[in-house]
Amino acid sequence: MTEYSDYAYLIAIAHLKNWRVEKRNELLLWLTEKKSISFAEFFETKSESLKETFSFSEKEVSSIEDAKKNLANIAFTCERILSSGIKITTYNSKEYPKILKKNLSIKKAPSILYTRGEYQILNEQTVAIVGSREASIKSLDFTKKITKKMSEEYKVIISGFAKGVDKLALDTCVENNGKSIIVIPEGILKFNGFKKYYESIVEGNTLVLSTFYPEAEWSVGNAMGRNKYIHGLANDIYVAQSGKTGGTWQGASEALSNKRTVYVRKIDPAEKIEDDGNTLLFENGAVYCDSNGNQI
Repeated sequence: MTEYSDYAYLIAIAHLKNWRVEKRNELLLWLTEKKSISFAEFFETKSESLKETFSFSEKEVSSIEDAKKNLANIAFTCERILSSGIKITTYNSKEYPKILKKNLSIKKAPSILYTRGEYQILNEQTVAIVGSREASIKSLDFTKKITKKMSEEYKVIISGFAKGVDKLALDTCVENNGKSIIVIPEGILKFNGFKKYYESIVEGNTLVLSTFYPEAEWSVGNAMGRNKYIHGLANDIYVAQSGKTGGTWQGASEALSNKRTVYVRKIDPAEKIEDDGNTLLFENGAVYCDSNGNQI
């Protein structure tokens, strides 16, 4: 169990700038497993000693020094989120979702998770239903049908909370009393959906999850970066409609490159979708499925 006083240090390490995700995760594991130095002692270590002991680069040490200077602000933010009922889980924790470690490995799995809601949802069977913000009527109909079916099968629906397919999947799930995970592209203190989904969160059916600094604003970069976590949290991936570029395309393509199965809706030529990424995903190894999720 994490000591209350350690949370600010964990947040500081998880958000070290100019560090590769893998190296942040390795540091978290080392400090936990070796136990020869506490988190507080690590941040009290002088720069030269950090270089010698850990073989850190100049940029990495500089980032640690910047974090040291910001520890008071980080501690204040930490106090805010913990008092708001938000849970902090870092890569070194025994509670960290196994599915993220399996699908993304230490190289890409987020160093920290901020969550509000029933945390155990992360350990249940999960399904990502993703697609374009400007999806066609057939794609939206596919989204409704498959979400309803998966919810009835007690599978957790993962949503990126974006306009179009993502939002429709989430709302369809909530309307059918299903379970859902909302992966947001901003800091958890900036999320404006808590009021709307309050009842579902309190009932233990919806979990809000962020990997960004708690006070980070929404940005295109965050939205794009968040996509790999949506796919990383999912046991199964279904694409209602993808373009040949953009977040849905990037996430599905990355999942395919990692040898994961991706199911896509088969586009009827009569739909006349110019930017048809589904067909291209199929040609790249995805599997066609119907609105029940069955392979065709």
